[in-house]
Amino acid sequence: MSTDATPYIPPTEVDLMAIKRILPHRYPFLMIDKVRDIVPNESCVGVKNVTANEPHFEGHFPQEPVMPGVLIIEAMAQAAAVLVGVTLDLADKGMGTYFMSIDKCRFRAKVVPGDVLELHMKTLRGGGKIWKFEGRAIVNGKLAAEAEVMAMLNRGDNG
Repeated sequence: MSTDATPYIPPTEVDLMAIKRILPHRYPFLMIDKVRDIVPNESCVGVKNVTANEPHFEGHFPQEPVMPGVLIIEAMAQAAAVLVGVTLDLADKGMGTYFMSIDKCRFRAKVVPGDVLELHMKTLRGGGKIWKFEGRAIVNGKLAAEAEVMAMLNRGDNG
């Protein structure tokens, strides 16, 4: 007896369209452009192309635009949520990964328009409803920020 079910093979990279199938975020709050080097349940690298036309730069030090630290952390959390989504095959399933906490957060360098922000996320605890990650935001090989973030998997309708 044969079945037409194809086993799920997680991708190692997802583009913006695939990210939108996992995350509910949209412009101007979608903070990542792609996620690469995905090792399900273990790690990934989110990529954020920082551009001068983003709305936060208009008011966040307009004479010397700097990406707000909270948005760098949000980008880390979104990259981690995509890792969860890819690991558990959550695209188009109405599940959400909700930010719960942040620990050990440090900002080390400015992130400015023109930078390519790489969000190196490593799973510290996962597989169930609660996930914990170690994140490092890197620009040109230099550490810009680091933090541990925790998230909870839940239905997108709060169910």
